[in-house]
Amino acid sequence: MTWLAWALLWAASSPLFRDVTTEAGITWRHFNGESPDRFLVESTAGGVAFLDYDSDGKLDLLFVTGGETPRGKSKTEVRHALYRNLGNGRFTDVTAKAGLGRTAFFGMGAAAADFDNDGFPDIYLSGYPNGALYRNNGDGTFRDITARAGVGNQGEWGTSAAWFDFNNDGRLDLFIANYAEFSYADPRRCDFQGMPTYCSQTAYSGRPSRLYRNNGDGTFADVSKAAGIAETQARALGVTAIDYDADGHQDLFVACDATPNMLLRNKGNGTFENVGLDAEIAYNPDGVARAGMGVDAGDIDNDGRPDFVVTNFDTEYHALYLNPGRLPFREATVQSRLAQHTKPYVGWGVRMLDYDNDGDLDLFIVNGHLHERIAESNRTVAYREPPLLLANDGSAHFTRVDAGPAFAKNYLGRGLATADFDNDGATDVAFISLNESPVLLHNEAAAGRPWLGLRLRGTASNRDAIGARITLQNSTRWITGGGSFLGSHDRRIVFGLGTAAQPANVEILWPSGRKQQVTGLAPGRYHAIVEPAKDTN
Repeated sequence: MTWLAWALLWAASSPLFRDVTTEAGITWRHFNGESPDRFLVESTAGGVAFLDYDSDGKLDLLFVTGGETPRGKSKTEVRHALYRNLGNGRFTDVTAKAGLGRTAFFGMGAAAADFDNDGFPDIYLSGYPNGALYRNNGDGTFRDITARAGVGNQGEWGTSAAWFDFNNDGRLDLFIANYAEFSYADPRRCDFQGMPTYCSQTAYSGRPSRLYRNNGDGTFADVSKAAGIAETQARALGVTAIDYDADGHQDLFVACDATPNMLLRNKGNGTFENVGLDAEIAYNPDGVARAGMGVDAGDIDNDGRPDFVVTNFDTEYHALYLNPGRLPFREATVQSRLAQHTKPYVGWGVRMLDYDNDGDLDLFIVNGHLHERIAESNRTVAYREPPLLLANDGSAHFTRVDAGPAFAKNYLGRGLATADFDNDGATDVAFISLNESPVLLHNEAAAGRPWLGLRLRGTASNRDAIGARITLQNSTRWITGGGSFLGSHDRRIVFGLGTAAQPANVEILWPSGRKQQVTGLAPGRYHAIVEPAKDTN
């Protein structure tokens, strides 16, 4: 019996993912400022980040709330929440001490990374009408350095953000996906059977995204215009950074809502060109721009090249784009059965993860509609929707897995992030549900399966090694920037070893271009690997 068949049978009696939110001590709730005005920003909020903020080797959790709107007020305090991982399956709320509880803007997502290479992850919070950069002081506290850093994204509705090194200078730069022209002073009025509802996204004009170059002194320069990013006017929601064409420069895939998706090819001279049309990822096969929300990158079909998955609106299908090594990409949405599994859902956060450590990347997707009364006009669609776990057979064909009680429940899923929070080699998941408690799912599917973990530290490259490519036999993984929707993830790499439990050898291509071979790595643990001073191949 194959591992997948065994997992499907075992799931009937034992959950593959177990909801541990309550036992972990997480009591925070999201608030989106829902109001009679039905501001569209209310429907899209809710970010989550895994980060080791105190560098103790355990992944902590940051939850990002929305906020109050002019007529959407809360009876209790509205705040973000930082939970410190105690290492025993429990978390404790350290928000007040850390100084991250409140912001003056409506919160959307989080992007965590060590932008100043000091060994402690910093945090960018996106939102409307601006965002904020918090520098990690290294003592359990953060300091708002937005004004000095120059990354406020003033006047914009920022959604997902990605840290990546676009010019290969060893410093992380910041891309912010901006959504639409929006103002509380200009509510759009739409209704269903006389009741107020959220207007279609097409009622709002798209906005250009922004790119900030890291100057290396705690400040950033807005290079959006010079880099060609300012020309990319769209309703951008999701972003991931990866070198899709293996030319040594980090590119950007931007998922856009009823405007064409963008594949921003890094030309290596400080500029980007949008090759979305040539890549055939901009529109669906009928020439219609889908309502793209989340996006992620990884090698789904085990050919050594990064592929992309994008979540979309119901009846549009969540899309899979396979990378043949040249343009265009091959859309495999139907052939992979992704269309079959996702037709009735509005998708948001999405991650490629090897949930069962069999060596193949699977898909975890959270869903949730925007309109409370959608079922009254379309009985095939629901307002609250279940998450999906889709198992990959290794050839980019997916089977829906009944992964436990959490997958039989319905949520208003938005932001999603992944991490191995208890260091057992199995990738766990956290996601936001609008106006509710978040959900923390412990992975129990990979128990007893051989694995190998890597924690990379750059020297010539950025310290987080974002942009690195790691190969173990026939498996290739990347440390990507961004990914999913409004989320930030564990940057360690876990290779599922299937049934093999012997020492392994890996090859690393660092963002600097240096190549490294590391041999004899013992399975069942994480290995810290430092970028060498020169090639070691």
